[in-house]
Amino acid sequence: TMDPVAFRLPFIGLPIYWYGIFAVASILIGCVVAHFEAKRRGENPDHIWNGLILVIIFGLIGARLYHVVSSPQGLVRGLEYYLQHPVEIFMIRQGGLGIFGAIAGGVLAVFIYARWQKLSFLTWLDIASPGLALGQAVGRWGNFFNQELYGYPTTVPWGIPIDQQYRLPQFSALPETARFHPTFLYESLWSLLSFVILLYVARRYHDRLRRGDVFLMYCILYPLGRFFVEFQRPDAWMMGPLAAAQVFSLLIIAAAVGLLIYRHRRAPAAPEPEHVTTEAAE
Repeated sequence: TMDPVAFRLPFIGLPIYWYGIFAVASILIGCVVAHFEAKRRGENPDHIWNGLILVIIFGLIGARLYHVVSSPQGLVRGLEYYLQHPVEIFMIRQGGLGIFGAIAGGVLAVFIYARWQKLSFLTWLDIASPGLALGQAVGRWGNFFNQELYGYPTTVPWGIPIDQQYRLPQFSALPETARFHPTFLYESLWSLLSFVILLYVARRYHDRLRRGDVFLMYCILYPLGRFFVEFQRPDAWMMGPLAAAQVFSLLIIAAAVGLLIYRHRRAPAAPEPEHVTTEAAE
């Protein structure tokens, strides 16, 4: 049996969950990557840490709102449940966050911070994108310890066990030896690959990219992987024949591809400055 609680604080007994540990680790790892990416581009990396609290706050709000309004199949918690138990909307320590909401909230926070500090909003989205992908690769392991976001039963060698109390109702009668698709792992590996691709493109083709292109590539890569992973999710929030995440993914991909084509057809991209700091303009 896998315990979602990593340990309890001495004397007060406050439980510290694996989900929270991986969430914090993902944020720190993403920020470290962004720190070095900012330095490589000649930007002041202090902005990563100065704006972090704002990004966390807006990201958490967006992630929680996405989770609250979703209605996963076979689960008790959904919009109707939270409307009846509004206090539980604020109980996020045990999980219940949606990545699309987190991304939307984080982007809004970057926009606010960039306007406040008179920085290039698109440049800082580019700086953050590779670290965001790597952070997602790490953060998904919190779902493993929570025994959530697993897929359909399977006989593949890498299938994972799920304790009876964490199984969806339709799987409760399956034997204890049943194994399930580790969809968290699929998404984690895809995010890791996305990180490598984004970092490579940002460094290898910097002279051909416009500001915002790396972020638009992220908006293609992550939703693309998520679209296919959702086919293995038995508890997905459905919108007709597709899961809501698949609908959102297709819309985001279409918008990102359209913007990339439009931006690069207008005129040749001007080289992105590699070592020009914005501090002098502040």
